[in-house]
Amino acid sequence: MSYEQFAYLYDELMKDAPYDQWVSFVKDILAKYDVKANRLLDLACGTGELSVRLAKQGFEVTGIDLSEDMLSVAQEKAQASGVKIPFFQQNMANLEGQGQFDTIGIFCDSLNYLHTEEEVKSTFSNVHQHLLDNGIFIFDVHSVYKITEVFINQTFALNEDDISYIWNSFPGDDPNSVEHELSFFVLDERTGKYDRIDELHYQRTYPIEQYSDWLDAAGFQLLEISADFKHQDPTEQSERIFFAAKKK
Repeated sequence: MSYEQFAYLYDELMKDAPYDQWVSFVKDILAKYDVKANRLLDLACGTGELSVRLAKQGFEVTGIDLSEDMLSVAQEKAQASGVKIPFFQQNMANLEGQGQFDTIGIFCDSLNYLHTEEEVKSTFSNVHQHLLDNGIFIFDVHSVYKITEVFINQTFALNEDDISYIWNSFPGDDPNSVEHELSFFVLDERTGKYDRIDELHYQRTYPIEQYSDWLDAAGFQLLEISADFKHQDPTEQSERIFFAAKKK
């Protein structure tokens, strides 16, 4: 999967994402369990939108992402916002050497970009190693329902003056997986013509019980499972599942 060109289009694709709700969710979890957290690791931070917002809320944020291009955008965004955030290029399944944190988050369904069960389990183990005792791990994933019923065999589109896209989703090879084929048409202001950029992205999720078992095996105490930013139990049609766990 290449993000070389996609990194610069990501914020346009995600412009309606409820970033403030993610920030509020983190703060709510920490307050609910009386956690005095300061150092926060934003894993798979992408273009740094959440990293910057969390830093503005007083967190000492470190951002990590696999994509050098995403991190370049994130660094520019942090500098423009007047916050200091160290960014590092690493795969979350091979996380190492970053010290320990009060809180680690994997937001915006980024965990679903891992292809295998072993990568997810390795990520949980690495997160555990990088948390202080009683540190908090928060992440969200697409539900099985969203992958299989909302995404698969659906087409999404955007048509604006300077950028348009067509987004087709097809079943992946693995259970509860999806392949997103995206075609962007971006206006080149110098020529007045549109450049086409094609991307293929893969996501895979697992049943709630599977994530819970992997957290337990990695040494976490599960604090709560909720859905769709509502701090309520998931239903059969919940689309985004949130997990909060504490390092034992």
